[in-house]
Amino acid sequence: MAATAQITHVPLDVYLSSSFEPDAEYVDGIIEERPMGEWNHANWQAAILEFFRSRRNDWKIRAAAELRVQVSAGNFRVPDVTILDRSLPIEQAITHPPIAVVEILSPEDTVTRMMTKLGDHEQMGIQNILVLDPAGKHFRYKAGSLEPPPAAAFNLAGSASRFDLAEIEKLLD
Repeated sequence: MAATAQITHVPLDVYLSSSFEPDAEYVDGIIEERPMGEWNHANWQAAILEFFRSRRNDWKIRAAAELRVQVSAGNFRVPDVTILDRSLPIEQAITHPPIAVVEILSPEDTVTRMMTKLGDHEQMGIQNILVLDPAGKHFRYKAGSLEPPPAAAFNLAGSASRFDLAEIEKLLD
């Protein structure tokens, strides 16, 4: 007989006052662990951060890794990279829609879980939702679907910033 995992609902204040390694997400009262990043995941994450952080003053943005984003009243997601409007106040957990979020696929990610997470980002009002697969496929999530990005380099809606895949790839170690 197979063992089944017991799901325990956790109060929001317990989640917010806890730390996890890596940080966990909070969805409908349940703490969801995130896959541990491997080299390819970490390498892409570092390259994306380096790309955006090096342009943060020109583009008036902030870029952070694994930052809690409150996508709805009781749900928190933790994107791999979050791009924020520098004119907004710094928040310990983000409550305003970021300019963009980037999710980097890990071998443990499932399509169902990732699509749910991407839908939560979109429901919050995030206009630029990107999914990068270290194996080579990259997507933009829009209106509930994954589609190829419009080009290797494109403007991020709602900001002066751009996503430039060729420049980011040059930063991979």
